[in-house]
Amino acid sequence: MFGDKKLGFGCMRLPLLDAGDPTKIDLEQTEKMVDLFLQQGFTYFDTGHPYHNGFSEKVVGTALVKRHPRDSFTIADKLPMFRQPREDELPGIFQEQLERLQTDYIDFYLLHNPHGEAYENAEKVHAFDFVRKLKEEGKVKHIGFSIHDSADHIDRILTLHPEMEFVQIQLNYIDWENEGIQAKKCYEVCQKHGKPVIVMEPVKGGTLVNLPEAAEELLKNADPNASLASWAIRYAASLDGVEMVLSGMSNLEQMEDNLSYMKDFRPFSKAEYETVGKVVGIINSSIAIPCTACQYCVKDCPKQIPIPTYFALYNAEKQDNKHAWKSQGDYYASLASRGSAASDCIKCGKCESLCPQHLPIRELLQDVAREFEG
Repeated sequence: MFGDKKLGFGCMRLPLLDAGDPTKIDLEQTEKMVDLFLQQGFTYFDTGHPYHNGFSEKVVGTALVKRHPRDSFTIADKLPMFRQPREDELPGIFQEQLERLQTDYIDFYLLHNPHGEAYENAEKVHAFDFVRKLKEEGKVKHIGFSIHDSADHIDRILTLHPEMEFVQIQLNYIDWENEGIQAKKCYEVCQKHGKPVIVMEPVKGGTLVNLPEAAEELLKNADPNASLASWAIRYAASLDGVEMVLSGMSNLEQMEDNLSYMKDFRPFSKAEYETVGKVVGIINSSIAIPCTACQYCVKDCPKQIPIPTYFALYNAEKQDNKHAWKSQGDYYASLASRGSAASDCIKCGKCESLCPQHLPIRELLQDVAREFEG
């Protein structure tokens, strides 16, 4: 389905002529990147309706589709469920995407982040049926969904919609054990259902190439010739069932680096896993809230607030200090929509009396609420 190369060209962070304007894409550099990517035997291009304020799809059409034979590459695009479209709007959105891409079919078509209210709306407007019919008509080749949400929610979707052929999830070595992102649990759900995994955010938007000095030194000592990005991307690509790892390459140098170690991909060794484990320890030693996720605080909470999960998301948010948009907000919104938000805390204090770490949970929940709700 995906070919034998595991690196995908993520088109959400294309090179820009003006760093302050996401619509001012450097077309000349993008074309060079597209050409090099194809020359090295890679074929998977991933875009989305909102990327670069709609200009990503257009540039993919101009830089890729109009310049190369249609059977020499595959395109992944997404139906924007976060917009909560009406049922009668779905055909128009898809047609607009075909026109932007300058193609008459899309190889991989995903429901884009059907979480929380967006998922309820997806069911209401029969979005799953819509993409299934597109596949039956030959307008798309394969259908799946891309999501930032809990393992339980992914399990629910795959149970109700086994026709989904693959799942795109956020997965990287710092989020692997994070109770908010649940990368490991989400991956395991996909494995349980026998669904191939597409990985997004393998370097967490650049966070894993901007490491604490001690962590960077550890990786450089382990392999002086390996880039920091290579550790993150190879980690994700080494997992069984991961068919594609997307990298949002913003310049030709980043692409050249990624191609250098993904052209002849070498899976992680035991020693490399051990090294990354030490890196995770260094990063986590500086986390904002030292919660151990023991769950003692949740059992007697009258509002059943998922306190450790919210703390994990807060920590991840604070670790990512590079990008304006961060996925933790989506995870938080989805969880809060199905239960209690951090701001629902009634300050009864039961949680603090049970916390082995003696954390000021009531105060910290206010910080979480300010971060994600304010």
